[in-house]
Amino acid sequence: MKIQEIKELSVEELQKRIVEEENNLVDLRFAHELKQLTNTAKLNTTRKDIAKMKTVLRQRELEAQKAEKKGAKA
Repeated sequence: MKIQEIKELSVEELQKRIVEEENNLVDLRFAHELKQLTNTAKLNTTRKDIAKMKTVLRQRELEAQKAEKKGAKA
């Protein structure tokens, strides 16, 4: 998933996708342990996608806090 696609998602959609991808990662790890996973690169790709989504979510939280502080000072 590209970062631009992630930035277009709403906060609720991001949170939902993070949960889905984390569950997917658990399934991939399980399949890998059972030697059923043929494309092991999916593990890294999924982990990186989760990290990207969490990063965008955190950026939005920080922007909201910054805007809140600015509003309180004015």
